[in-house]
Parts: sequence; structure tokens; C-alpha cells
Amino acid sequence: MSQAKGWRSIVAIVAVVGGICAATYPIMVAPYINPEPWRQKQDVGRVGIDREKIQPGGMKVWTDPFNRKEE
Repeated sequence: MSQAKGWRSIVAIVAVVGGICAATYPIMVAPYINPEPWRQKQDVGRVGIDREKIQPGGMKVWTDPFNRKEE
């Protein structure tokens, strides 16, 4: 009887961890693998906003540090 109870505990823990992983995949992993749709949504959402004008303290607008300059 105690061995059956141990298996149920293992199944419950695996189910909880699996559920957490399944819930975090579209939030954390999917945008990392394919960021282009998210960039397009940001471009559409920021139409008409002058980013230079709303920067606090005259700071430079953030740019993607991984974009390579074309030669």
C-alpha cells in the first residue's frame, strides 16, 4: 500500500511541474525562439508615438544590442 502511495506522489509532482512548464512555454520560450511576431506587434502598437520626445531625462532610445551593423 505504501508503494502505491509513493507513486501517486511522484505522479502528482510530475503533473504540477509539467503544468508549470506548459504554462510558461508561450510566455518565455516562444518569444525567444521566434521574436519577429512580437517585434511586429510592438511596431503596430507604437505607431504615432515619437519615442525621442517621451524619453525621460534626454536619454538615448534603447536599441537592440544584437543587431549587427551592415557593412
